[in-house]
Amino acid sequence: AMAQAALGAAGLHFDELNKLRVLEPEVAAQTAQLREECRAFVDKTAEFQKIVGSLIELVDQLAKAAENEKMKAIGARNLLKSIAKQREAQEQQLQALIAEKKMQLERYRVEYETLCKIEADQNEFIDQFIFQK
Repeated sequence: AMAQAALGAAGLHFDELNKLRVLEPEVAAQTAQLREECRAFVDKTAEFQKIVGSLIELVDQLAKAAENEKMKAIGARNLLKSIAKQREAQEQQLQALIAEKKMQLERYRVEYETLCKIEADQNEFIDQFIFQK
């Protein structure tokens, strides 16, 4: 016991297997336990990083999918706008054509009335000519 105390004072200790150690057995056990806890912590940190990595990957995929859908929606909207513009242009062309045809119809009506008047005048002239004979 006195030898153990002298060795302890010199910073040397015997473990449970009576091996000579620089650390006290209790400190050595705590150190080993701390090492195990650190190893477990490092493992858990690595696992957490892996989970975070796959989560980031998933979020990236979702962001790309959302971007693709957004582009499709923009494309569809632009297509609809261009179709609407085409329809508008067609409608304007048809309105112009209708106006042109109305004017043509009015010209034909005036021409017809004029021809009817000429025909009536000629018939009157013929009638007068026949009656004079």
